[in-house]
Order: sequence, then structure tokens, then C-alpha cells
Amino acid sequence: MSLHFPLHAAAYTQPAGAPETGAELPVFAQPNRGSCLVNFQQLRIIQEAVRCNFNLTEAANALFTSQSGVSKHIKDLEDELGVELFVRRGKRLIGLTEPGQEVVAIVRRMLLDANNIRNLAEQFSQRDQGKLRVATTHTQARYALPPVVGRFKQAFPRVHLALYQAASSGEIVDLLLAGEVELGIATESLATVDELATFPYYQWRDAVIVPEGHPLAGQNPLTLAAIAEYPLITYHEGFGGRSRIDARFCQEGLMPDIVLSALDADVIKTYVELGLGIGIIAAMAFNPARDVGLRLLDSADLFDPNTTWIAIRKGHFLKNFAYQFIELCNPALKEPVVRAANSRTAGSPPAIQEVFEDGAGI
Repeated sequence: MSLHFPLHAAAYTQPAGAPETGAELPVFAQPNRGSCLVNFQQLRIIQEAVRCNFNLTEAANALFTSQSGVSKHIKDLEDELGVELFVRRGKRLIGLTEPGQEVVAIVRRMLLDANNIRNLAEQFSQRDQGKLRVATTHTQARYALPPVVGRFKQAFPRVHLALYQAASSGEIVDLLLAGEVELGIATESLATVDELATFPYYQWRDAVIVPEGHPLAGQNPLTLAAIAEYPLITYHEGFGGRSRIDARFCQEGLMPDIVLSALDADVIKTYVELGLGIGIIAAMAFNPARDVGLRLLDSADLFDPNTTWIAIRKGHFLKNFAYQFIELCNPALKEPVVRAANSRTAGSPPAIQEVFEDGAGI
């Protein structure tokens, strides 16, 4: 069954502080345009078309419908609104028009609120059960989250916890903004996105690993210049604090020969052990009992600390057990702190120093 609702100027809520003039309303919501009927399927199609970079075949596949059906819904909505939402080149969509950009922003809020209503109802009808979806990177899933997941499953055995291993921090951002996951956990990118509320999870440092018997194993103190003399294996751009690694070499005027970039520490360790180069990984990814063919060098002073962040989409309704998961990650992140930052008008979350004073840290 399709749900329809009237869309007209009276139903549109102006952003706080916006001038109360008809000219400031979105084109489709300006006075005297009458009302129109829009259904949620059309809204989902608009959002998915944008998420899929205007590839209607991908959008149709994601929504389990046909491309012709997607095209028809878009055309019907544009006819109903009286404006074109998409820029076209022939039959292809290549971007959003100015009114289309305004409509998409409202569509995202409406779909988010619709999802919040459903989650709120489930909160009262199905306490301590449901689904929690977390998008993260390999390093976090492999080395940081196992203790948290274990305690969470013990406390909430009826909650289905789904971990999505993302290919990049950018993918985590996309999943959060699309409402496909409740939580995102990563080091790069999350804290720079305005639509997300982010919280410090913990801090960690990069470390240098070499094969047993490597010349650098006997060098004290270790320097960036010495490291740069050897082929280097480290994280792919956008992963594992790579931007900070690059920045440190750049500060010293060095250009290391990065012969291999990987998405996770296990791959880096494998090729270091094979002698392809020396590696820079998250220190927590090294286990002397498992990594018997490798040496972890004292490089704490060479690289700045990295912060892993927990992110939620602002305004996204979270069930009680989601707040508990966040608190299990960092005990300083109590539910009231997260709720305050989750509101669309909230200020910044606590400073890193304040959060880590309660025990979480490097």
C-alpha cells in the first residue's frame, strides 16, 4: 500500500532563522501553487537516485524494482511538482537542478523522520530487541571491537548486531547519511561531516614493523629519514590514519617510496614478512605471539596520535541498546551526552581531552 500525503506551503517548516517570506520557500512549496500528492516510494527513489550517482539502473536494483518504474516515478513527481528536479543529458540524469537540491534535502529529512517513527514504535513494543547496524573498517572490527561486541551480546542477547566492513571511511559516511546503518566507526573523515554527530572512541598510534634481522631493528633512535630509505607498505589513502602518516613525512621534506597500499594491517604484515618492504600499521594490530616473523619498532615519537570516532547521523532516532553500545565503546559517552549531540541544533560534543579523562585513551 502506498502512503500519500499533501505537499504544500503550509506543510513546509522553515529552518530556524530563515526569513518568513514566500521567496525563501522551496520552489515547489511557494504560495498559490496548490497542493500535490507525493508517496514515500517516490521519495525513496529520489534519494536512491542521488546516492547511486544518478545511475537509475543501480537505483532500481537497490529498490528491487525496474528502471522504467524508477524513471516513471521521477517523471510523475516532477509533473506533480511542476519543476524539474534533475539535470538531463538526453535520457540520462547527470545532476540536480537548483530546486532539486532543495527537494532532496527535505526528502532526506522526511525519510529520516519516517524511520524514526518506526523505530520509536519498536522501542516501546519490543524493548531490548531489534537490530543494530554498525559500519566500520577492518582494523576496528578486527582489533578494537571484539571485546565490545562480546559484552554487548551478553547484555542484549535478543538484539541482532550486524557489522558492515566498509571499503573506505567515505562509504561509512554514505551508509550513515542513507540511514542504512545506525553507527559508523572509523579514524578518517567522520568528524568533518556536518550532518554527523561524532564522538571520540579511543586514541592510538602508528608503529613501524620490519622482518626479523632487518637493519632498522638495531637503529636507536629511529628516524623518519631512516624509514624513508626503504620501500614502504602502509594503509591505503583514507584508512588507518594514512593522512597523518603522509603529513609527518611531508613535514620532514621526505617522499617515501610506498610500494604497496592495503586496506588492512593483516595484508601489510604479510608482505612485510615476505620482504617487500617495511610497514607502518596501527600499533594495536601487532601481536608478538602471532606475528613471530616480525619486529615492532619503538616509533611512538615519530607519529601523532590518531583518534577513532563513533558517528551517528544527526536526528536519527537511536534505540536504547544503541546508546549502550556507544557507552561500552567509551564509558565517558553516557546516553545524555550522545542524545544532546544527536539533536539537529546541538553544539559540539565534548572535547577529546574531556572524554579521555575518564579512562579511554591511547
